[in-house]
Amino acid sequence: MTKAIRFTKMHGAGNDYIYVDTAKYPIEEPEKLAVAWSAPHTGIGSDGLVLIGASDKADFSMRIFNADGSEAKMCGNASRCIGKYLYEKGLTQKTDITLETPSGIKVLKLHLKGEKVDTVTVDMGTPSGMKPQSLEISGNLLVGMRISIGNPHFVIFVNDIEKVDLPVIGPKIENHPLFAPGRINVEFAQVLPDKKIRMRVWERGSGITQACGTGACATAVAAALTGRNGRTSEIIMDGGTLHIEWDERTTHIMMTGGATTVFEGEIETE
Repeated sequence: MTKAIRFTKMHGAGNDYIYVDTAKYPIEEPEKLAVAWSAPHTGIGSDGLVLIGASDKADFSMRIFNADGSEAKMCGNASRCIGKYLYEKGLTQKTDITLETPSGIKVLKLHLKGEKVDTVTVDMGTPSGMKPQSLEISGNLLVGMRISIGNPHFVIFVNDIEKVDLPVIGPKIENHPLFAPGRINVEFAQVLPDKKIRMRVWERGSGITQACGTGACATAVAAALTGRNGRTSEIIMDGGTLHIEWDERTTHIMMTGGATTVFEGEIETE
């Protein structure tokens, strides 16, 4: 027996996901649906599936499944989109929303323009696991910084980001034995003359994406730790720019950026 499920496709800086309100449309086997629905030609096409649900610890909850069906602990871009979704669909009138995620409770601050959500600031919490890391890929030594922003990241600074062959080197780093068994997200970053940072990302479970919120946060932290930048950074990704501030007093990372609704639809599932 098939059932119809309403969904909304949204993106934050080009990082696009399929959003479902599980209070209205309970989802079974989200791992399988994430794979099927994320397919660009035979599905909806996305970087993954995001489930919005109830919570007994926060205002709402979020679960996120990558395009390969693996579950992520956190996604900054998806969090911003959820804030826009909840407010504009009338599910809350709050402009400060708490969101339960597998990496803890996050706070979303909505910035309105009229009756619409313009941008969202997400308190991404405190970075952890920060340490330099070197590894060998195809005979080349790579030196970077390991950082966890709920999700694990490996940030590598380069002189010319356009010379990075991301489709080749990205999966090799993601699946390197040093990062087994969970794998890792990979960011290549270049500090520009104006101190803005150009970043490209290879996300574990999704491959090349237009943006990564936790990756942008990890890059900003890595830049501050290595003296390449201060505690405030503009991270320029393929899909857009995020403003990241690493608060020295609280040690929390504040990420601000836009969220966009692409389209809504209905899809049938068994």
